[in-house]
Amino acid sequence: MIVLFLFLGKLHAQELEAYRLLPDEEIVLDGYSNEDFWSKITPATDFRQQEPVPGNPASEKTEVRIAYDAQNLYISAIFYDSEPDRIKAFQRRRDSPLDTDDKFVFILDTYNDQRSSFYFEVNPLGLMGDGILRVGQGTSVNRSWDGIWRAWVVQTPEGWAAEIRIPFMTLNFEPSNDTWGINFLRTIRRKNEDVLWTGYQRNQGILRPQDAGKLTGLINLNQGIGVEAIPYAIASQVRQRQDPESEKQSEYQYNAGGEINYNITPNLKAGITINTDFAETEVDDRQINLTRFPLFFPERRAFFLEGSNIFLFAPSSGPNPYFSRRIGLQEGRPIPIRHGGRLIGRIKNTDVGFLQVRTGAEGERPGENFTIGRVVQNISEESTVGVVYTRRDTDGDSLPVRETLGADVSLNTSRFMGNKNLQFEAFFVGHTETYIGDESSLWDRSVRGGRINFPNQPWDAHVSYREFGINYDPAVGFAPRVGFRRLQPTITYNPLWEKSGLVRELSWQYYFEYLMEMDWRPATVNHRLRLLGIRFESGDILQFGAEHNFEWLDRPFDILRDGEYVIQPGEFNNLGYNVSFRSAPFRKIGGSLTYQKIGFWTGSQLNLSADLFMRPFVGLNMTASWEHSQVRLAEGEFDTHIFRLVSGYDFSPWVSINFNIQYDNITNFVGTNTRFAWVIDPGNTFFIVYNHNWQRYLERFVSIEDRTNVKLAYTFRF
Repeated sequence: MIVLFLFLGKLHAQELEAYRLLPDEEIVLDGYSNEDFWSKITPATDFRQQEPVPGNPASEKTEVRIAYDAQNLYISAIFYDSEPDRIKAFQRRRDSPLDTDDKFVFILDTYNDQRSSFYFEVNPLGLMGDGILRVGQGTSVNRSWDGIWRAWVVQTPEGWAAEIRIPFMTLNFEPSNDTWGINFLRTIRRKNEDVLWTGYQRNQGILRPQDAGKLTGLINLNQGIGVEAIPYAIASQVRQRQDPESEKQSEYQYNAGGEINYNITPNLKAGITINTDFAETEVDDRQINLTRFPLFFPERRAFFLEGSNIFLFAPSSGPNPYFSRRIGLQEGRPIPIRHGGRLIGRIKNTDVGFLQVRTGAEGERPGENFTIGRVVQNISEESTVGVVYTRRDTDGDSLPVRETLGADVSLNTSRFMGNKNLQFEAFFVGHTETYIGDESSLWDRSVRGGRINFPNQPWDAHVSYREFGINYDPAVGFAPRVGFRRLQPTITYNPLWEKSGLVRELSWQYYFEYLMEMDWRPATVNHRLRLLGIRFESGDILQFGAEHNFEWLDRPFDILRDGEYVIQPGEFNNLGYNVSFRSAPFRKIGGSLTYQKIGFWTGSQLNLSADLFMRPFVGLNMTASWEHSQVRLAEGEFDTHIFRLVSGYDFSPWVSINFNIQYDNITNFVGTNTRFAWVIDPGNTFFIVYNHNWQRYLERFVSIEDRTNVKLAYTFRF
């Protein structure tokens, strides 16, 4: 089987030659590609549909040309449109989701190894989005990476056009390699049409550098001396009260810090950070936990998100030996990070990531040192083998030094049976004692498992098996449930309905989960059946499902953690159904609605989730959300509600203001977050962030805390 995975045939790839600007050739970046040298360049054209009919010619013409000088890469893209007045464009703010708009996406596989790429996108209003794309058992785009680059976009009587400048200092690459991987995607939103230069089959796409074309002719590129300094200054006012009846106390705080990065090689960057600050980070979405296990909150802090793709460990299997929110946060509240160091990049054919962070003492919580290391060796063309190491050392002698070590292997091919994707993943993670006197075996303090994946269209299937030891508790990781063995296969069928003018795709799916205690006794068993999924030509989606759940409870479970609704041990069988609808995102008014009714312990649970978005004019986006659970049990009944309003206005791609308000009736807590951002220039940003929290007390809401942060961050490159 390994021979099958590692044998990969080479197919003919599209090629595009980059034009080197002559010393007397100048470029005026304004969106209009009217300089004489552009006419000398053979464009990438002949785009083909991935949607709605794979392989059909694009309904509208696209031309992309590439030029460069010693410091910058330049891209000219012209998007002809027979109905330019129907071009969809709502978003302006950087990295906003573009499922609403026409867009142009391109990837640069600067190592030309089909494993990772830089990801860029623009829309007709000049929005810029970017990220780091990494391929493994799936694909992930680290959207927190904000490269320094610039796009100039214009709308014309023929459609729209863009000129893009990307400094080579923004990219990592091997200077001796004159060929990069490259691919382009254009979305014509009113038609829900996606067209690609290459890799247009349904099991390919823009997120697969394995199917990209080639960019040739890149020579004598200059990255400078590779030094980057990003200082910041921040001023804060905090007003808070100790209890609802006391007066607010005001405090003014001032701080400064920043990062210094150095490119040891064009592929390897080292950096240090001092007084790391996250004042501009968006707040977490409120959640109500009605399960027995802790909830997962994604990382939002830029320092930990940059380069996070390298630290991904067996991402499809989810053992999470490294979870960055264990550093500098406790129950969502920040802990000061005094200093840290980071090394991220590639040495020949090996990806490396290293992180060392020191947190300061906070109240009774002592300071700590965190060490994280990750090495991923690329083997064959699409496969990897890697190790991860974490270390957590808490000041004082109450806890031992806690270390975690894991290994994972991913064997992948996109040439199975000619042009199908097939993937295999396996992993093992173990750690030292978590407390003084811990005598549990390594087997009990470890996880292990594997996964076989067949991600193709119209058939998509996978099967995974994993075991989590009863005492598995990685000190810098996340494990919501331990002490189980789990088998989980899924199969999906998504055929296109090419003869219908109303329906584009149908979908059926069967999901099965068989989770056992370590003695093989069934603990959780789930059958989930998508009876029918319909994706309409309009982009609207309608789904119907049915499910069966079995739970074995071995100890009392207090649902709301207040002693009022306590479920006693026993076996529980639950039947349910669900219906969901999501409107096409390009509409000015739309949303989604999900209704679920299912048995829940000794009674039933009705879940309702509703979102309503409105975009009355360009730049203004508003979304109101309601998450509701109606629980009816033999022990009593209760309802939960989460309300959320997110609105924002983007004055331009460089200036925006956003407002977020959340409330839930379990904590009776109201929180608001207002965020003003001004991108003075790519890499240089000014923020004003205002947070205000209220707590319900004696039938009224009392202001508990408000905080204002003013922050300026600047980037200097040499």
